[in-house]
Amino acid sequence: MTAKNMEDLVSLCKRRGFIFPSNDVYGGMKGLYDFGPMGVELKMNLKNSWWKSIVYERDDIEGLDSTILTSPTVLKYSGHEDTFSDPLVDCRVCKARFRADQLESSECPKGGSLSKCKTKDLTEARAFNLMFKTAIGPVDDGSSFAYLRPETAQQIFVNFKNIIDSTSRTPPFGIAQIGKSFRNEITPRNFIFRVREFEQMELEFFVKPGSDEDWHKYWVDQRLKWWSEQGVSSDKLKLLEVEKEELSHYSKATFDIMYEFPHGLEELEGVANRTDFDLGSHTKNQEDYEINAKVTPNKSSTTKLAIQDLESKKWYIPFVIEPSAGVERGVLAILNEAYTQEDENNRTVLKLKSHLSPIKAAVIPLKRNNSDLVNLANKIKSELQSLGLGRVMIENSGNIGKNYRRHDEIGTPMCITIDFETLENQSVTVRDRDTMKQERVDLSNISTYYSNYFKNN
Repeated sequence: MTAKNMEDLVSLCKRRGFIFPSNDVYGGMKGLYDFGPMGVELKMNLKNSWWKSIVYERDDIEGLDSTILTSPTVLKYSGHEDTFSDPLVDCRVCKARFRADQLESSECPKGGSLSKCKTKDLTEARAFNLMFKTAIGPVDDGSSFAYLRPETAQQIFVNFKNIIDSTSRTPPFGIAQIGKSFRNEITPRNFIFRVREFEQMELEFFVKPGSDEDWHKYWVDQRLKWWSEQGVSSDKLKLLEVEKEELSHYSKATFDIMYEFPHGLEELEGVANRTDFDLGSHTKNQEDYEINAKVTPNKSSTTKLAIQDLESKKWYIPFVIEPSAGVERGVLAILNEAYTQEDENNRTVLKLKSHLSPIKAAVIPLKRNNSDLVNLANKIKSELQSLGLGRVMIENSGNIGKNYRRHDEIGTPMCITIDFETLENQSVTVRDRDTMKQERVDLSNISTYYSNYFKNN
């Protein structure tokens, strides 16, 4: 079961501390959101799951954490300065702005105090650069500046030689990065789906030319499998091959993994065959290599971004396969999948995969501020927390029913209640989130019970 609409998710996220509008006390800032106590844990768990599957469980991928500030020279040769823009249209009547490619007719779909402006008095579409520009140094005279990176990929490409030299890697291998990106979207929309500041989980996988199509198919399959493991239903996913005329300038082929969000079917992750465009664009001595892609002549690079084939001794520019996913879109999809309204039980529950749950267990003293119960609860909490499986929380409100309902809504897999029977026979009540079943567990076995649960779920 999923949310009926976006409003259900937005309400839950604010009520239970997942996501808040940024700068909310001053009316907020459009296209910017803050992740609260539950949201930051869910977001971190999703990123950790991605990193674990991409880096820790493989032997052919290295990690990177690069700077956000990016040289204009990098973005010049990557093509971003010339091509990273959206078509901007203004309404001369209500002054609304929107992307021309999202305009369904020649009429303005917006308006100030009006529900629909509907005027046809629109400006011609013009290119609007999506990159944020910032001054470097103490004097803002326009001569020294950088961009906030619009994607994490380019810093991976310019670090290619550093990774090769420090690890002795040869294709096929990848470089993975999770980090902030910034795009000055004309029309941020649909909650956290399209925002101006976001995180990407991005892999650049380098392969020999000629093997790229097989690797492209491989990574599409891997990414579909991974999303399924995060609890995203396969029947909500659709694989869309991007039409040739719609491909990015660097792409030989791209598959978009589409998901049925509450607002409609949209991209969750893209898997692109970027050919040799990126390394070919940033390498020195471009004329020494057979570069397949059309690249801008580069006289600024100081580094050769090529690999020597050990058998033929010939130097070549690797092709790149790029799976790239937005963290916020992933969080939105996972929240939507987990959202369950149980009318028969009169409750809302987030049936998150246990490895993604913000809180792994809530330890609840039955009576508020009873020193015997609270002290024992704190001891159990510390014991479980030390196992390193995630955050364990103490709930000392004294209202067991409200505590259960709260933790159902934030997706906590188990609640452990410390009651007066615990003091007598050293056992606790463990309640399962999904089934609501309760069982008594001996304190001596609680760590094993807890560990086995997360091992098997």
